[in-house]
Amino acid sequence: MFEYDFMVNAFAASGIVAVLSGIVGYFLVMRGQTFAGHALSHVGFTGATGAVLIGISPIWGMIGFTLAAGVGMGALGEKLAGRDVAIGVILSLALGFGLLFLHFFTAYATQVTALLFGNVLGVSSSTLAVLAALGVVSLAALAAIMRPLLFASLQPELAEAKGVSLRLVSVLFLAIAALAVAACTQIVGVLLVFTLMVGPAAAAQNLSTRLSVGLVLAALLALAQAWIGVTLAFYTDWPTSFWITLLAALVYGASLLAQHMRR
Repeated sequence: MFEYDFMVNAFAASGIVAVLSGIVGYFLVMRGQTFAGHALSHVGFTGATGAVLIGISPIWGMIGFTLAAGVGMGALGEKLAGRDVAIGVILSLALGFGLLFLHFFTAYATQVTALLFGNVLGVSSSTLAVLAALGVVSLAALAAIMRPLLFASLQPELAEAKGVSLRLVSVLFLAIAALAVAACTQIVGVLLVFTLMVGPAAAAQNLSTRLSVGLVLAALLALAQAWIGVTLAFYTDWPTSFWITLLAALVYGASLLAQHMRR
């Protein structure tokens, strides 16, 4: 299968996105912000459809909208309840615009399907370069805020008392999460973004309570699911997103079983 350029691009793209999603998703699950990842994916869909309407690549609209929404979510709500309200308001607004854009987007059914469910086998070299850049920028930014992010996530009251700005940390982290969601959507689509952003991270946290081990596990599990999913899709001609989703569910189920057996 590696004789085909599109398969080489598919493995490279899914590998980049899987590692990024696993690591960023680990903190999303830790902070209880999985709803944010779900909302950002829908916001990205709105941005992608809007971008096509004005004649530019969907990925740029997706990046722009998710980044703006991530910053908005972080800025509007610093407490958990406040974040939920902020996320809900932004998601509702984005879906309203998405409905409007879809009204003018009906002639592009194939592109709509790709945005909703992903199309890793159709990743071009230019998109691959964008994904690589997103991965480098996101992971570098995450490394830069790692210490205050952990402090604010695990002991928010103490972190605030020590002078850590919970709002700033939230804004920066959700901006990073937005970039990861935009990348992840290219592989599994808007509707299945939980597959790579949440599944491997949640399984990793079930298997280990140590941060370093959990991060590595989340990245490796996401990578394995993505690459095995692409391979199975090539040999069965079934959708890649289906295989990745199925593998994620099986791995998460196995992690729950392993966690139960340890007790």
